[in-house]
Amino acid sequence: MAQAITDVREAQDILRDLFDRYGAGGSGRGRAVFFGGAGVSTASGIPDFRSVDGLYHQRFAYPPEVMLGHDFYMTHTPEFYEFYRAKMIAPDARPNRCHTKLAELEAAGKLEAVVTQNIDGLHQAAGSKCVYELHGSTHRNICQRCGAVYSAEWVLADGADDPRHVPVCEKCGGPVKPDVVLYGENLSQRTLEASVRAIAAADLLVIGGTSLVVYPAAGLTQYFRGSRLVIVNRDPTPQDAMADVLISCDIAQAFDF
Repeated sequence: MAQAITDVREAQDILRDLFDRYGAGGSGRGRAVFFGGAGVSTASGIPDFRSVDGLYHQRFAYPPEVMLGHDFYMTHTPEFYEFYRAKMIAPDARPNRCHTKLAELEAAGKLEAVVTQNIDGLHQAAGSKCVYELHGSTHRNICQRCGAVYSAEWVLADGADDPRHVPVCEKCGGPVKPDVVLYGENLSQRTLEASVRAIAAADLLVIGGTSLVVYPAAGLTQYFRGSRLVIVNRDPTPQDAMADVLISCDIAQAFDF
């Protein structure tokens, strides 16, 4: 297993070189893909799930992993929306240096795509164009009857007086459900297949800010057949032994090059 790099400047130099060598817009003719998780957005003030300060270590009326389930949404819809508004929607969050650097790399032709487990929309806010959102987005809330789409801001405003208020469609009165994948629900087959194609075609795969324990997303790494696999994560992952390069430092700092 590769020795973990903890020095930020060394990490920056290595990442710069890899994107230059393997990104199609660099000196090479390859394809680079970034696969990220909740750790990418912690520098933007959005808590992850499994770290010491993550959502799973905070106290709520119900365990977060229960409240994020399809069954809970169906049987405790007001409580679900209270949690969704308070903890899942992050209206004040802004892209950090990892988000903006990835957008810059894509614009320079050095990054083909971002595959993300996050639902915060910060990659698009930073300017990334090709983003595959495995778990959906809080910025899309869809009427289950007519298909009308509502923004995260609309959901927040709709619950301004009562955070447990269950939103209904302004057009048909149907229930509005977040376009996020809850526990017990399937990932979008279209998004999953596009993510698999991107990773399978990549020469460089950089995995960042994810514990690589949530399936099926964590299983996407098995499709990588390229030259260099890089893992950038604060804590060890079950797939570290597969990596050619291990970087163990703040991901926003590592991408500040």
